[in-house]
Amino acid sequence: GALNVDLTEFQTNLVPYPRIHFPLVTYAPIISAEKAYHEQMSVQEITNACFEPSNQMVKCDPRHGKYMACCMLYRGDVVPKDVNAAIATIKTKRSIEFVDWCPTGFKVGINYQPPTIVPGDDLAQVQRAVCMLSNTTAIAEAWSRLDHKFDLMYSKRAFVHWYVGEGMEEGEFAEAREDLAALEHDYEEVGLDSVENGNEEDDTEEY
Repeated sequence: GALNVDLTEFQTNLVPYPRIHFPLVTYAPIISAEKAYHEQMSVQEITNACFEPSNQMVKCDPRHGKYMACCMLYRGDVVPKDVNAAIATIKTKRSIEFVDWCPTGFKVGINYQPPTIVPGDDLAQVQRAVCMLSNTTAIAEAWSRLDHKFDLMYSKRAFVHWYVGEGMEEGEFAEAREDLAALEHDYEEVGLDSVENGNEEDDTEEY
């Protein structure tokens, strides 16, 4: 395609710190074969859709957090000019906020092969699609939900005997819970505005 990228490049741009390595995956358009539009969605429309919670693979609301990086891989009938215009529009939206220590750079890749579908699948055949991998502090909402569910079950010692019977020690549950609490805190810290930052260089291409 016009902009070839390797997934290892995405990893380089997505992970600012070793523990902050859980990307949020978003895909657009998600259109059922039954409700396929007569007119295909434009590059701008599918790009906008990537920032809507309904297109995400993890339930969280990025509007309540800050982005650290966005990597977008387009497929099909897409040209760089349209991508540049779409991303420029996205950057003007107040609802999309980046951490202050990271440049608002989007890593972009374009593959001219049209999106493929599984025969008989529920998803419609479309001319263009985009998959976005982003690192956002909002994903901490998922850890918070998981912690809450764990706390409810662990307070009743639900299923604990099965794990202990297989060789786990009960202390491992407490350790894992502490680690997840620390992860939540790490994401909070990353989202805080930082005044001092010596490492401002980044090799991400800006669009």
